[in-house]
Amino acid sequence: MTQAGVYGQRLGQGLRSKQAPVLITRSLHSAELAVTEVRNDDPTPDISGSLAAEDAYLLSLKLRDYPDCECWEEGRCVTKADVRAGATYLYDLKRDPRYVIDKPFHSLFFYLPRSALNSVARQPGGPRVGELSYEPGVGHDDEVVRHVGASLRQGLCRPDETNQLFVDHMMLALTAHVAQTYGGLKPAAEPSRGGLAPWQVKRACDRLDSDLSGKIALQLIATELGLSVSHFSRAFRISTGLPPHQWLLQQRVKAAKQLMTVRDLPLSEIAISAGFANQSHFTRVFSSIVGVSPGAWRRETDGGRDKT
Repeated sequence: MTQAGVYGQRLGQGLRSKQAPVLITRSLHSAELAVTEVRNDDPTPDISGSLAAEDAYLLSLKLRDYPDCECWEEGRCVTKADVRAGATYLYDLKRDPRYVIDKPFHSLFFYLPRSALNSVARQPGGPRVGELSYEPGVGHDDEVVRHVGASLRQGLCRPDETNQLFVDHMMLALTAHVAQTYGGLKPAAEPSRGGLAPWQVKRACDRLDSDLSGKIALQLIATELGLSVSHFSRAFRISTGLPPHQWLLQQRVKAAKQLMTVRDLPLSEIAISAGFANQSHFTRVFSSIVGVSPGAWRRETDGGRDKT
């Protein structure tokens, strides 16, 4: 299958980087969103390659300082300035963004096609998102992008442990933020402060519970309920008190606790059965939610049971 957008290996090749781990979500209809981590600690001085021209943007969170960055658009140098770690930059793929790679660099790149930006703008009376407001080579101090980037880097480091619902949730939030902050989209008035109907809550929870691995997409569940992804996510949180990905983690822990009451069942088997990638992943999540490790919880539970 041919890759559609500028992310992953296609982006890595353009930026002269051999490693380009990527997380992808298709939570907005047919639009693909992606985040790619690109790093090169020993680059061969050269200008970056041309990327595919398309109606999309790259939003970049810089993870390392890059002094005297020479930025190009449409075949000419447009600015030369110091890039600071923690800053956010925008690049319009219609304008052939490139820069001179002559120093080590490390960045996250969010691939945001216009179709995705317009999807979050599709509300009654809502305008389409126009051109994003940015100046080539000028960074923004964007706390939201830093937070999303830090959260998704964990998934990029451990892709086998990534909860797809979490990736969908974070990328949806980022797309809405970019549309509002750089595209002039006004935050929509809440159509209703109510949550899901009881039958919707049951169906959504059943669908999530049927696949504890978290591979099911938010778009699929929302479509089954006749809702947009953003409406579903908001209403689900109102009804259950948790966003879908957090609710699923709670269900994984609940399932693991039930399995741990079976004596002599190895924790490694319990981890896989409860939807975790491996025992290490299970231990980290369980400890963060319950406050003790699975082994300690099991010993305490067994001790209490032996006394009865």
